[in-house]
Amino acid sequence: MNVQTTSPVQLTPSGIRIQGESRILLCASLFYFRIPRGLWKTRLEQVKSSGYDCIDVYFPWNYHERSEGEWDFAGDRDAEVFLRLAAETGLLVVARPGPYICSEWDGGALPAYLYPMEDVRLRDNNPGFLRHTARWFDRIMPLLAKYQLGGQGTVVCVQLDNELDFYGCSDPQGYIAALRDMALSHGVTVPLIACAGQGGLAEASGFAEGVVPTCNFYPHDRDPEFEAKVLAYRRELADMGLPLMVTETNRSHFLLRRLLSCGAKLLGPYLQASGHNFGFTNATNNWGKPLAFLASDYDFGGMISPDGVLRPEAYEGRLLSRLISAYGAALAEAAPDTGNPAAQLLRRSGSAAGPTELRLHGGGRLLFAANTGAEDAVLELRPASAPEAAGMSLLLKPNRCMALPWEVPLAHWGLRGTLLYATAELSDVQAGEHKTVMLFHTEGPAEIAFAFAEDVPAEAEGMTVRKSGGALKLAFDDSGVAVCRFSLQGGHMLEVVTMSRKNALMVESVDEQTGIVYSAEPMEGNYADSSVPLAARWSAAPVNPAEPLTTTAPSAVTHADYLEKHGIYSGYAWYEAEWKAGASEAKGLLLHKAGDVVSLYDGGRYLGTCTPGGASRYIELEQPLSSAHITARAEIWGHSNFDDPRLPGLRLGSMRGLRGLTAVTRIRDLSGNWRYAPSDNASPAEHPDDVFGAPVSRPIVGFGGWLSERRFRREWFARSFDASPGTDAWALHFDGLEGTAAVYVNGRAAGNVQPLDPIVDITPFVLAGEAVELAILLERHVGRPAGRVKLLEGSEAVSWRLSGSGEAELAAHASRSKPAAAAAELPVTIQPGGMAWLYAGLEQLPHAARGGCRMTIDASFVKVTAFIDGRLVARLWTPGGASRPHMTGGSQDSFFLPGPWLHKDNGSPAELALLLEAVDTEHAAELRAVSVRFTPAPGEVPTA
Repeated sequence: MNVQTTSPVQLTPSGIRIQGESRILLCASLFYFRIPRGLWKTRLEQVKSSGYDCIDVYFPWNYHERSEGEWDFAGDRDAEVFLRLAAETGLLVVARPGPYICSEWDGGALPAYLYPMEDVRLRDNNPGFLRHTARWFDRIMPLLAKYQLGGQGTVVCVQLDNELDFYGCSDPQGYIAALRDMALSHGVTVPLIACAGQGGLAEASGFAEGVVPTCNFYPHDRDPEFEAKVLAYRRELADMGLPLMVTETNRSHFLLRRLLSCGAKLLGPYLQASGHNFGFTNATNNWGKPLAFLASDYDFGGMISPDGVLRPEAYEGRLLSRLISAYGAALAEAAPDTGNPAAQLLRRSGSAAGPTELRLHGGGRLLFAANTGAEDAVLELRPASAPEAAGMSLLLKPNRCMALPWEVPLAHWGLRGTLLYATAELSDVQAGEHKTVMLFHTEGPAEIAFAFAEDVPAEAEGMTVRKSGGALKLAFDDSGVAVCRFSLQGGHMLEVVTMSRKNALMVESVDEQTGIVYSAEPMEGNYADSSVPLAARWSAAPVNPAEPLTTTAPSAVTHADYLEKHGIYSGYAWYEAEWKAGASEAKGLLLHKAGDVVSLYDGGRYLGTCTPGGASRYIELEQPLSSAHITARAEIWGHSNFDDPRLPGLRLGSMRGLRGLTAVTRIRDLSGNWRYAPSDNASPAEHPDDVFGAPVSRPIVGFGGWLSERRFRREWFARSFDASPGTDAWALHFDGLEGTAAVYVNGRAAGNVQPLDPIVDITPFVLAGEAVELAILLERHVGRPAGRVKLLEGSEAVSWRLSGSGEAELAAHASRSKPAAAAAELPVTIQPGGMAWLYAGLEQLPHAARGGCRMTIDASFVKVTAFIDGRLVARLWTPGGASRPHMTGGSQDSFFLPGPWLHKDNGSPAELALLLEAVDTEHAAELRAVSVRFTPAPGEVPTA
């Protein structure tokens, strides 16, 4: 593959050369759009101090183009300042501008105004989509070109799209090539990459000329066959003349070491630095059953919490970084060696993978052994070159992957001799003018063997030294710090220091003069010791839940339709409509293609809240409708960042809101008396008229009731019914279906149903009082039920009006409502369907809050939208109730308030405003307590 040769970044099968230096990049995700600008520098420095020399950064299109043609690169959106700070901190940057980024971000960063456009096919070689993408690239690519390595910054590569192999792109090569050409036209000279999310290198990159495929791996960390998979991709990429670059993987350094053992040159654990989804930027996706709502807290347990707390994994990062630095270019250009192993495995106990070997550039090997089990493991090894030698035992604790030097020339560090082997890991080498220090660590008994060309005096403390043949062997354990000093020719000293792995994790630096410097930070993190109740004066103001929270008058619309078609891309909306005569007889309500969160009000009476995931949903009424007026309050929790066909709302580009409401006055069971015909599997495009129009006898059975020997069944069923007079809306509900069905009405395709979306609207094909011909093409596996077919008849709501309220409008409503607020005490209770604003001044927060605080809500049956001084900081949905969706992605009951936001610009305390919604029909919402936990500001010592 031809890649650019004029770039300061060069890629070869053996490694990554940056300005001529071979490097292994340890790359942590750090997203400026999830961290307040005032904390950018702190987070960058934390990543750097954790041993990482690179960050990967998404640039979300819809974060910067807030509506079509409205661009914002100021304040917290100033990506240029972030790139400049990264360069000043000494961090390289893998830039990922999309246009699609995934990242559990609203719509994967694709602007929602694209969704209704009929000429736009997302993420494809489509002129409509590429025309709009070009406008985004016109903004972001010049910035990346300006801050690329060799220019004013440290961008070392630019990624095009993201995990395209998860998406049904019709022309990956054409699409990626079009993005490539846009990037090049703006002066990008560093490598262009395209990452594969499920291993489809061709599907992700199209193998477009000049675009480098990379791999994302998300295995179980203890998968014993993981190395075999990675090595296969490494070989495939090497055949293309490229290194293995892992742009995303899990956050454990145990797994990163396993990747290193396979020759990976870019190690990119995703989300090592956590963050927060401020505003209406959350996504929905398929991490539930399948629907899931992403929490505002965005945290997968990486080494830096959303609050800026260093977790123990950060110390693992430092240790891995020091190991990489200890071997330098020898490791950076190392290659897997699967031909002639340097070590012979004599015995294995427990679950240990390996050993795998890396052949160091310039000589020697690194042996990697990983414990993939839950108990201690032991490997017994001996040099393959000395079959008569006794074996050496290597103890591996769970979640350990050790890198052991084997036949390594000391010339790598400017000395004469050979490091024959070690069952301890070498993590640090400090070569000075008069002394070289080598630091090893272990978790049990260990041995190191050196060979020198001449007799070398040795002086040991805390370990034993013995001669064996031509080798000097050091024996020690992890009970303390031990030292052996070798006096080499020319007066140079080699000092070998051994210690426990626990102590090695705390090493800050090794210096010839000052010795070993240990970290003073506690490995457990820098939180204050515990949460405390929020000291605040509370007040509350009731909110009419059926009225729009905006001063803008509703817009009259001809019918209910998706919000994006009306220019509403985030926040809340209110659909208001009227019922025709006869709706008071309704047995239930049918919401058509609704999402994300819909709450219904019969006049002022609460009917319930649901999260249909874009599907239609039938809601049974316990009492007759009492009003001619119906209100549906809809909230866009977030657009899907994945593409999953199991629910309409999980499709990438799917829209939100609802497409209609029907008062269902009659439910008829149509499960009996269907004509049956087998489908012609050789003719998938067959039409029901061809099947049932033939002069062939067709048996009459219940729906799905024909027995067959076929394991997978594709069958036709047909019947007719007379539409009831006086109705104007009809839908079919396939209740209990465990398969898929294509529905035809009077010979025309009406839609498809499946278990999670079992209702299809057939109103456009039906006239009241007339006969209707149904034909269903049913597909299912043997033994799976077809369920029952129910006809829902009724009348549609009319006279629609629509209002919207985004972040600014909600904040304004909170301000308008505050004068009517009355003093309140916790717990606060709200009756089902009710809403209220709950206010608290933060003037009583102590000095400890300068670093920010985590606020935890103890509540049930309530949805919370939290503002601080007019800025939306979090949305929570507390436990309780059948309507609550699966919540994922971070803490579900707490959120982070950054220190810089706890005071107004004039220095006065900020104010908290919580919009509370009682979203369960059977239980009142209760907010019992609010507690805070403080994060010390940078440089402050945590409390004991």
